[in-house]
Order: sequence, then structure tokens, then C-alpha cells
Amino acid sequence: MILKDGVTPGDRWGEAAQAVGSVLPARLHDLARLRLLAEAGPWPVVTVVGKYNHGKSRLLNELMGQAAFAVADRRETTVLAEQRHAQVRWLDAPGLDADVAQGDDGHAHDAAWLQSDIRLFVHAAQEGELDASERGLLHALQQDGRRTQRQTLWVLTQIDQLADEAEQGQVMAALATQAPDVTWQPVSSTRHHQGLAGNKRLLLEKSGFPALKAALTQALARVPDARMHEAAVLHGELREQLGQLAADRQRALAALQAEQAAQRTRFEHDLTAVLAQVGKGMQAVLDVPGPDHSLTPDSFENQFKVTPGKLERNRLQVAYSKACLAINAILIKHGVVELPLAQQTRVKSLDSVMVAVLGVSVKYRQDLHRLFCTPEGRDGLWHDFARYFEVSAEREALVLRIAEAGAALRAVQQAVAAQAQLEAAP
Repeated sequence: MILKDGVTPGDRWGEAAQAVGSVLPARLHDLARLRLLAEAGPWPVVTVVGKYNHGKSRLLNELMGQAAFAVADRRETTVLAEQRHAQVRWLDAPGLDADVAQGDDGHAHDAAWLQSDIRLFVHAAQEGELDASERGLLHALQQDGRRTQRQTLWVLTQIDQLADEAEQGQVMAALATQAPDVTWQPVSSTRHHQGLAGNKRLLLEKSGFPALKAALTQALARVPDARMHEAAVLHGELREQLGQLAADRQRALAALQAEQAAQRTRFEHDLTAVLAQVGKGMQAVLDVPGPDHSLTPDSFENQFKVTPGKLERNRLQVAYSKACLAINAILIKHGVVELPLAQQTRVKSLDSVMVAVLGVSVKYRQDLHRLFCTPEGRDGLWHDFARYFEVSAEREALVLRIAEAGAALRAVQQAVAAQAQLEAAP
């Protein structure tokens, strides 16, 4: 499996980066860049960026002093081309107007943002002002330079195609208006090539290449320190972001656990209160003098008559129904209504917690006294209802959320350890 931006598992560095990237997917590019910095050889990487047909490939050829990269009037560079020369890796990437469908933009991104230590931003002089895509790239490179100290040299190419120095001055002024904090290096690859071929010193000076080469030499000398700074910045950002994420997820887990405890406390309080209330009321119903007529069966002769037995059984049933209604109201309040799926039957009316705990049998005095008026009976009801509370749908959903939050926190904790491993790696 290959993750975005080339972060690959299967080795210790890749596994650690995968642990970090799994919780910070937006930082996969930075992780890939850190790996390149950790494994980079001594040779700096210089990438030319800009729109196609702005003289990028020819600029690299003149800097290297050899025709290493293909030059054409049509769109030539559609893949990432690389040459090694003078202890520098030179990359020629597809232009800003790369073909997304063909994946050229991926090569351009890889060269400019993943591999490069120094970017040569190229703009053709005859185009005048920067267009929207160039302005966007310019500001992104400036922002990246402030953040990581990666360097960009701003190169105005093909100045020989302007009418004169006055026109060049107008173009430079327009560019200064768009990017006042950018210093442009005006160059002409044609003049430089002709100057070298004819050994014409003045033409070489007018080509702008001596000044550009001097600036590039200074930039190359700063690459080792810039790499160290960039690695420290990226590790610091990852460390801080992971720390914040771990704190956030710890708070989220603690909040869910607190809610779980509060739910249980509220349920226990309400259940204890209603059982005490029901027990007190039931005791008043049962504390009546005289024989228990509810146990006297009705005969055939008085089946349609009002008898003491019928009156007593009716009185007990009313008291039992009131007790059930009071208890059920608490269960509904806390979402303890339906049985767990494994206990459900084909008869919907029987699939309730009240039926599961109290059954459907007729309750007599001794049954009501045992259930509601004795500590043992109330304790039994309390524990039965509490057990169903814990397996209620809402409760189990909260348990699942707590488990997910715990797993998310552990993933961040693993990422924190992995990031420390990456930072400590030589």
C-alpha cells in the first residue's frame, strides 16, 4: 500500500509516518518531505517552475552549460525530468498549465513542493504582468519560504524579446506593483548562449546569467542550514498539532465518560425514588384489616355479582397498575423500553422491560408485598431494571461512542510516540 505523497509503510520510518498520517492526513505531504530531508544526500535539488514555453528548460541548460533538457516551442515537458550536474540535482517540471488528466500536475507538485530545496520561479518578460495562476504560485512560494526557509529565486526570462531597456523597465515596474517584495533576476538564455559561443563578455553580462549564477551559488550554500530549519519546523508543527489533538480527544473521551456516569447517576436516583414511592403507596394499600378476600375464588352462582373477592382483586389491580405506570414513566424517561434484540419475541406487546421484569401473572397481596414492600423485593427490581438500563439502545450507543473515542485517543497517542521516533531518527 502506498499512501498519498509517497509515504509508504513496510519499514520502520514508513510505519511511524503511517501512524502519524492516519490521524493527521492533511500532513502526509509534510511527512513525505521529512523523509526526503532525513534521507537526502548532500546534493541540493533545484527545480524550475512556471508556465510552459516561458524558457524553463533552456534556462536550466544554460545554468548547467549543456543541452540536458529538451527545448521546443511546443509544450515539451510533460513529465518530471532530472539531471545531475556540478553536485546539484536539477529538475525540470511540467508547467503551471500542466494537464491534470494526464497527471502532469502531479509531477509539477512533486518537483516544486516535495523534492526541491531551491525553486527557480520563471516568468517570460514578453508576457508582462503575472497571470492569476502565477500570482497564486508566487504567494504560495513566499509563504513556504517564510515558514521553512526554502529559497526561491525569481527569474524574468527572455528579456531579449523586449524592444529595449525602457520596455524591460516597464515590465519590471509592473511586476513590482504585483509583488513589491520580490527581487527579479532578468536573464536572456539567447544572449548567454551567444556570449559563450562568441566569447563576448559584454553580451554575457547583459544576459543576466552571471548575477543569477552568483545568487544561485549563495542559495546553494544555505541549503544545509535551510534543510535543518525546515525539518525542525515540520517536526515542531507535527508535535504541537498532535499534542493539541491528543488533548482534544482526551477531553472528548472524558466528557463522554462523565456523561455516562451522569446518566447512570440520574437513572439510579430516579429509580430509587420511584421504588420508594411505589413501596410506600403499596404498603398503604395492603395495610387494611380483615381477611384477604382476593384469595377467595368466585363461584358459578356469583360470577355476575359484585363480591368482596372481586372488589379486593380490583383494588389490588388498580394499585399494581399505578405502580407499573410510575415505574414505566421513569424507564421511558431514561430510554429503557424495548428489550435487547436477543430477548425479543414474535409478540411485540411482550417485548418490554416491564414485562421482562414483572411478568404477566396476576399479582396478589403477598406478591405485591414481596415485590414493593420488602427491601429484598425492591433491591431485586432495582438490579433488574438497572441491568436493562445498561443494555438499552441509548446506553449501548454511548458505550460505542466511548469505545470509538478511546480508540481515537490511542491512535493519537501512538502517533505522538511515532512522531517522537521520527524526530529522533538520524
